[in-house]
Amino acid sequence: MPHDAAGRAPEIKGAADSMTAALDEFLHTFEAFKESNDRRLDELESKFGSDVVTREKVDRIARAMDEQKQALDQMLLRKARPALSRGDVLSHDAAEHKAAFEAYLRRGEEGSLRALEEKAMSIGSGADGGFLVPAQVDSEIGRRVAVISPIRGLATVRQVSAALLKKPFSLAGFSAGWVAETAARPQTNTPQLAELTFPTMELYAMPAATAALLDDAAVDVESWIASEVDIAFGEQEGQAFVNGDGVNKPRGFLTYPTVADASWSWGNLGIVLSGAAGAFRATSPSDTLVDLIYSLRAGYRQKASFVMSRRTQAEVRKFKDADGNYLWKPPAAVGQPASLMGFPIAESEEMPDIAANSLSIAFGDFQSGYLIVDRTGTRVLRDPYSAKPYVLFYTTKRVGGGVQNFEAIKLMKFAAPS
Repeated sequence: MPHDAAGRAPEIKGAADSMTAALDEFLHTFEAFKESNDRRLDELESKFGSDVVTREKVDRIARAMDEQKQALDQMLLRKARPALSRGDVLSHDAAEHKAAFEAYLRRGEEGSLRALEEKAMSIGSGADGGFLVPAQVDSEIGRRVAVISPIRGLATVRQVSAALLKKPFSLAGFSAGWVAETAARPQTNTPQLAELTFPTMELYAMPAATAALLDDAAVDVESWIASEVDIAFGEQEGQAFVNGDGVNKPRGFLTYPTVADASWSWGNLGIVLSGAAGAFRATSPSDTLVDLIYSLRAGYRQKASFVMSRRTQAEVRKFKDADGNYLWKPPAAVGQPASLMGFPIAESEEMPDIAANSLSIAFGDFQSGYLIVDRTGTRVLRDPYSAKPYVLFYTTKRVGGGVQNFEAIKLMKFAAPS
């Protein structure tokens, strides 16, 4: 493959140039947004009020920014889809597994793959059939899903070999005290322990391929399966990590009990009120964001992120500080998130838009606060019979999730003080 002077393949260089151009266009649109929004604010301060044409222009530019950011995200997603294992140096066992797995996908030859898994004493092939994908394919699926699912990119992800993870924690912490050098050391109280459980639930996708696709030796079938299932898995996971009820799916952080942050207790997530029903308060609306930020303890605040939908972000994008500077900042580079008051923003379309009593903004250290449990191994069952002339690939993985630290995540509720 020809390379340029910098040693980059032409298609890689072209993709990088396209993303840089898209980011430049996004930043240019943001400058136009600030100019139009400043005009709208000046008109609001005048006795005549805001002009309809100006308001429509601001909204139109805001929508254009959202579309450009979405297009940039899609470019990043495509960038995260390199061909699997092409040109990589694999160990003998990995190469043998890869060759056997490819033979199973293309032609349904399972003898070699079954022998390999029996040799490895694998538990991945269940009573209903199916085989574990090679390790490099499994990790690639996980990496791509993390690009699509914003919570997976923020949370702690733990690999387990069992169907359930149990995590003990102390309700009151360990007791300690100060004593003089020669004074007696009284026995401290025994901490009370409780247990959090994180069961793994089955997530599946079933891409279909034609016989011609499977017969084409130039097609990387493993990469094709990974690219087919990553979006399906990512969308389902993203929804479950935010709103999942815990029944046959992970439990989302918005489904846990909530209390006013001043009355916070373990097992609940603390909330800060926006000051108005279904809206930010009319005067100094950004002050409620400050209240949300400082409701989090300093140790968690250092690694905290905002999580909100695209429409909610469009609202906070208009906020300014006392000096007239916008609190929302565009990404500093390709692949970097936008920021609000210095904290990164993760866009999650599963978060509710602003409405009466909605929990539309989350802020916290999700690495400490939310745990995702992946059972080791993704399994594929080849089915050439159910949808002739297509070959179905029933692909499954087991995933669980839930809040592991109720101190580390805070929510904003769009409601007026009672």
